[in-house]
Amino acid sequence: MLKIWVVMPTRLPIVLRRCHGCGSGRFTANGKFRVNAHHKLLDAWLLALCTRCGDTTKVTVLERANVRSVRPALLDRMHANDPALAAELLRDPALRRRNRIALDWDGAWRLDTGGGADRPGEGEAIEVSVRFAAPIPVRPMRLIAEGFGLARAEAERLLAEGNLVSAVRLSGKLSGDFTFTLKL
Repeated sequence: MLKIWVVMPTRLPIVLRRCHGCGSGRFTANGKFRVNAHHKLLDAWLLALCTRCGDTTKVTVLERANVRSVRPALLDRMHANDPALAAELLRDPALRRRNRIALDWDGAWRLDTGGGADRPGEGEAIEVSVRFAAPIPVRPMRLIAEGFGLARAEAERLLAEGNLVSAVRLSGKLSGDFTFTLKL
């Protein structure tokens, strides 16, 4: 039996950066942009608010970019404060490196199992294909435990006994599609 599970984002992730006002390290991005023009040069930032004091930080998107080099559609999306654009930009590793930020995805995603946690019966096997709607780094063992309604220790035991197999390593974090088989 083949099941398809989907990991879906529910909101933008928390931006991890030190706040100059209160020292907190967590900011929420809500998809608002600020675009500033200097003659033929543009600066653009994604704005994020400190979760503790409410101060604003700017995540640089464009810095002194020539107006002609910026796609009009991108500029229109920034002017419209497109949250989907904010999500795309936050997933860009080059932008995160340049701004020295990290992302915290805890509580920003959900697992859609397509209804019910159907565990296989004794002597049966179930194959599950996990798809990611966005590249969200999650621990596969957490997904498996949550999807089947197991304790994480129980899922680890199934892996150790060889009843849980996959072509990818199930320890660590993954953000790409994978499949696994659970045998009981």
